[in-house]
Amino acid sequence: MGEGVNYYVPAVALGLVLVAKLPALVRGWRSPMVRAVNALLAMACAAFVFSAPPTIVVVNRLTGVSNFSAPFVYCILCAYSCACLVLVENWREDSRFETRSRRRVQAWVLAYGLVIVAIIACFAAGEAPVERLRDFDTYYATTPFIREMLVLYMLAHATAAFATTAVCRRWALDISRETRTTEASIVGRSLQIGLGFLVVGFLVNGIFGLVKLTAVCARWAGRDWDVLNRMAGSFISLNAGVCMCGFLLPVFGPWLVGRVWRPWRAFAALRPLGALVGASASGSGKQMFLATPWYSSPEQLLMYRLTNIRDGMLRLRGYCDDDVREAARRDALARGVGERDAVAHGLAAMFEAAAAARAARSPADGPRSVRAAEALRTAEAEDRDLMTRVARALPASGARPARQLSLIDAQL
Repeated sequence: MGEGVNYYVPAVALGLVLVAKLPALVRGWRSPMVRAVNALLAMACAAFVFSAPPTIVVVNRLTGVSNFSAPFVYCILCAYSCACLVLVENWREDSRFETRSRRRVQAWVLAYGLVIVAIIACFAAGEAPVERLRDFDTYYATTPFIREMLVLYMLAHATAAFATTAVCRRWALDISRETRTTEASIVGRSLQIGLGFLVVGFLVNGIFGLVKLTAVCARWAGRDWDVLNRMAGSFISLNAGVCMCGFLLPVFGPWLVGRVWRPWRAFAALRPLGALVGASASGSGKQMFLATPWYSSPEQLLMYRLTNIRDGMLRLRGYCDDDVREAARRDALARGVGERDAVAHGLAAMFEAAAAARAARSPADGPRSVRAAEALRTAEAEDRDLMTRVARALPASGARPARQLSLIDAQL
């Protein structure tokens, strides 16, 4: 089993992804895109499972045919190559060229279907009595019909790899030109990065195919270049992982950014503000801070922290001074800070002053406190990321003690 780990581990990973996507396959069976994605995952998973030496032995024993696994794996890899081409075609489908795209898909399916039939026919016509688990390609490179099968499989595999590389590269360049003139969305960036992985993965895949073909051709000349075949085989698992990242990143990338990365980043950025308003309320009697369960998602963590921050702000409300906020905002504008960031700097300075006033038991003037609350509500309505901006402004507002704190002291 040890020698099959490099094959079974990626197979299990792909199998888990395939199982996770089965509900989407059931719901969207009529969608060519959904079918292509699931076919690709299934073929990739099957290729890893049946290419593993332990599986090759089992399949050969069950069928009673020496080296039956060889054409079987070649057929699976041809189906995988076809699935890659079909997926990219459906992925980039333009409604203006829907008919042309459908015809290309049909042509790819027909061509690789004929290749699979030819592989089976060549193996049936040839003779391969000696079981070879790792060097079947070079061992039978000069055997009639088997050599034709090998060349056919390798050329078909390399053709699909280079064709997919060209399409993905052209598509990635188109997206790159678009993002220069417009703000890149999460979906666009994920797609661009995923296509970059695919370009690398399929280019290397095509080169591997040519390297294996070179080793076979060397046998025709009476030379032993099996080392090339072994070198190519040692990188197959890693390269397949690169390709899978390229296919899966555009699918899961936007979800990871929107539901994991951004909430976690905002949660971490809010820590200084949470510490400030939480510490200021620590001596104010009963507290209603929400506990954070250990199993919380990043979105839940962010919600809990925002709720606790707002609770702390309510406790600071009577100590907030609008004159401090306005003076700090104007000071930030005078230093060339943008309007939205200047608003955040003003609120950050106000909360720092309110925390100090709370510690000194010195409430702010009633009208100034009311104006401060109104200014906070207005700012929140205009900027959905206001709390994050305020939290990030706290170190900046605290880094100017000579100027800023003297202004706060004067207002207090």
